[in-house]
Amino acid sequence: MKKIKRPKAPLRVLLTDDDEGDRLVFVEIFEEIASEIHVSVLNDGKQLMDYLQKQNSLFPHIIFLDLNMPNLSGLECLKEIRKEEKYNDISIAIYSTSNSQKDIEDTFLYGANIYITKPSDYKKLKQALGKALTAVYHNQDSTFKRENFILKL
Repeated sequence: MKKIKRPKAPLRVLLTDDDEGDRLVFVEIFEEIASEIHVSVLNDGKQLMDYLQKQNSLFPHIIFLDLNMPNLSGLECLKEIRKEEKYNDISIAIYSTSNSQKDIEDTFLYGANIYITKPSDYKKLKQALGKALTAVYHNQDSTFKRENFILKL
């Protein structure tokens, strides 16, 4: 598994999720968490891959990636991102309603850094997103491990 470097402010966060309501809540939560977080949102996997290919060097520090999206699924995006060395410093948090063991195992094996099952409660979601950022910082100088992969509230 890859190592994470501590990003310099502002933290660049990218959410790729086809659900507009989830995108709005996500942005609102990160605005509450810290002002030094710059959040961008995309609607699907194809937009994500197009976005990353257009960037020269200002990649996001962390991508929150929904698994179930049209055009390209989150798993397909994860596979493509992890094939490219230029994306090695990007952390990927899988952000999904699925708690399927197969989805969790597949995303771990293909190089995701953390797995979050989307809570339906706003307060729990805020806690989960905060913990995900903390996990990225705490694991910045060490290899991610399976026991730390699933974010638990």
